[in-house]
Amino acid sequence: MQEAQPLTENILAATIQQRAADSYKGTYGRVTLIGGNRNFGGAIIMASEAAVYSGAGLVTTITDASNQDALHARLPEAMFADITDFDQSRELIKGSDVVVVGPGLGTDDDAAAVLADVFNVIQPDQVLVIDGSAITLVAERHLPLPETHLIMTPHQMEWQRLSGIAIDKQTVDWNLAIIDQLDATIVLKSHRTQVYTDNGVYENTIGTPAQATGGMGDTLAGMVGGFTAQFKDKDQAVLAAVYSHSAIAEKLAKTQYVVLPHQIVAQLPQFMKAHEG
Repeated sequence: MQEAQPLTENILAATIQQRAADSYKGTYGRVTLIGGNRNFGGAIIMASEAAVYSGAGLVTTITDASNQDALHARLPEAMFADITDFDQSRELIKGSDVVVVGPGLGTDDDAAAVLADVFNVIQPDQVLVIDGSAITLVAERHLPLPETHLIMTPHQMEWQRLSGIAIDKQTVDWNLAIIDQLDATIVLKSHRTQVYTDNGVYENTIGTPAQATGGMGDTLAGMVGGFTAQFKDKDQAVLAAVYSHSAIAEKLAKTQYVVLPHQIVAQLPQFMKAHEG
């Protein structure tokens, strides 16, 4: 029986590096985030905020036009593109280092068409983070996954839909049997999130029930996008994002009954500075 290794604070200094004096925005990666239908615009905005605040050099958000004003009001650093303009979206995806798809995307036919288009355009040298309703679409519509550097961030119910493994049976050994077929890094979110990489299985040693609120997963997906865009070792980047997300929440939970996702985002620049290698 295989066991997960503990994920500890050591991952931070090993991953988060001091910025070079001669760097520019292109040094820190281009991230494109796709999602946010008319009803769930907040999800893609939170994910976009997380990508920007974690240090991604250039962030573009492809979302429903109804979200444009809110996006610009909350996050003037992000560029907007209309999710119904497939030609523009394809060009933006092609120019990205990392693509995050799924937060607030929905599961209707329009959402499925967007996801299929992303899968068709993405290239093997890019990173694709599949989150939220995009995972449900893959599971329910049996969509073949593209050949690229895949990272999937399911919560336990989404993992049950995708893997067929009931929540109470989601042990490391059972999970690995499916993950080996997916050829992806899996961030399995729970009260003790597990990360399955090519180099091993890791279990987060921290976290708080104060995080049990809407938008936490969207924020984590955006952080994963931002970290993987900047840091060369993609596995370490994912692990550092997972740990940072919970570490900030734990600190806030000392004086708060509930921690909101945007509060984690607001703390990210200071937290990363304090833990850079």
